[in-house]
Amino acid sequence: MNEATRRHAAWLVLLAAAGTFALTMGTRQTMGLFLSPLNTATGLGLASISLAFAFGQLWWGLTQPFAGAVADKVGAGRVLLAGAVLVALGTFLTPYMTSTLGLVFAVGILAAGGAGMAGPAVLMSATTRLMPPDKRGLATGVVNAGGSTGQFLLAPVAAFLIEGVGWVAALQVMALLVLLSLPAALVLRGSARHAAPAGQQAVGTRQAVGQALRHPGFLLLAAGFFVCGFHVAFLATHLPGVVAACGLGTQWAGWAVAVLGLFNIVGSVGMGWAVGRWRMKSLLSLIYLVRAVAIVLFLLAPKTGPVVLLFAAVMGASFLSTVPPTAGLVAKFFGPANMATLFGVVMLTHQVGGFLGAWLGGTVFQATGSYDAIWIADALLAVAAALVHLPIREAPVARPLAAAPA
Repeated sequence: MNEATRRHAAWLVLLAAAGTFALTMGTRQTMGLFLSPLNTATGLGLASISLAFAFGQLWWGLTQPFAGAVADKVGAGRVLLAGAVLVALGTFLTPYMTSTLGLVFAVGILAAGGAGMAGPAVLMSATTRLMPPDKRGLATGVVNAGGSTGQFLLAPVAAFLIEGVGWVAALQVMALLVLLSLPAALVLRGSARHAAPAGQQAVGTRQAVGQALRHPGFLLLAAGFFVCGFHVAFLATHLPGVVAACGLGTQWAGWAVAVLGLFNIVGSVGMGWAVGRWRMKSLLSLIYLVRAVAIVLFLLAPKTGPVVLLFAAVMGASFLSTVPPTAGLVAKFFGPANMATLFGVVMLTHQVGGFLGAWLGGTVFQATGSYDAIWIADALLAVAAALVHLPIREAPVARPLAAAPA
């Protein structure tokens, strides 16, 4: 394969992975815009609907280790295909659900589970497997930016559709858009079963997970990602509510969500570039420190439209820019062979934090009429996450050598 062909293949891989993430993540990140219409239509209350959204955060994480393990064995293409169909189905059925249990099923199990199957664990693993080693850091940044691009593009579209054709039709249009990701499954097909470095013994899924759970750096990384999940899910679910609590209209909410996604593109690509130049644990500490400062300043600032957009921009730059260095450290510790499974485990801790962020956001607001307590918790957790990454040692785990052929 000549250089031009390799370059073409690399761009095709990036387009497929980033495009899939754009459609699945973009659809999920606009769901906060539908929270108020759902509440008005069903009368279930903000806490009950937040519980369904929070369960979706948790289920999105729970599916990823298993989806990753399946993708490592049978190939990413089949997993991505099933995931995209489930996202579309769950999103399409959401308007017909009038109970908390129904919303948990449509939003929390179908849509979120499908997005987990077509989520970062499988996409990052496929990208890592198909890209040359020296391009992997930037490639994960580009794929991660795909999710933000989807959020930036789809949030204003969803807000426009809600006001133009109603929230029910808007959700169903979003569901159909997800199906545009189906061709990407053909590009990203293949598995990582034979991705162990030459001369090293392949490690089974159970052994790889057990080794990771005994690794101090992996555990610290997972703890920091728990905090990231708390931040991301709270913002994704409740940023429109925060904007409304500031006395601003729906369009400000749509643009705030869009700005969050736009600056996440910048943060993700920039962090993907930085991963190959600075220590990844230091980059993670810096991201969480920026979040803490931004939250404190937002609490102290007047709540005007421009202030909300500036805050969304700063948080967007750090929103999912944690993914490239986190994925990079998992790959550095354990190599690419079990990448989907192990990054899926880390994503699970992210989504446990996401469950708490989404659920507590609605519960605390309903109890107090304010988001201030959650913002304070956000800031304190960000400081803790900045500190927890500092002891991590960035060194590969030694694995047994493969037996030489007779």
